[in-house]
Amino acid sequence: MNRATSSTAKLAVLLLATTILAAAPAFAADPAKVAGDWTLTIEGPNGTATPSASLKQDGENLTGTYKGRFGESPLKGTIKGNDIKFTVTITTPNGDIQLEYSGTVDGDAMKGTVAFGSMGQGSFTGKRKAADAPAPAPK
Repeated sequence: MNRATSSTAKLAVLLLATTILAAAPAFAADPAKVAGDWTLTIEGPNGTATPSASLKQDGENLTGTYKGRFGESPLKGTIKGNDIKFTVTITTPNGDIQLEYSGTVDGDAMKGTVAFGSMGQGSFTGKRKAADAPAPAPK
């Protein structure tokens, strides 16, 4: 192979690699659809808890409301492909605790880990609540 042919081949490989890398974001998975009401089950240092979360989704961004034994708190997070992360700060009689959820979504289910600030961590599962059935047509 002469020098001109070698340079042309290298240029072609470089252009191909650049094209593939530039197109990679177009092939990225769309975020899972997680908007709606969810029932969560947490296994943590203080036993089992069953809070709920109402999620709103704007692309990869999540907002919503978290409801548990210490009341309601705002929720914020992200969904990238099937990977979900969200945080919520709850106010307890002993002070505020930031909960950090990290997991994966599979249709109407999710599972992963939850960190309880400096109090340790646990696992969680979640199930999307079924949408209210429409009322039957009047007879």
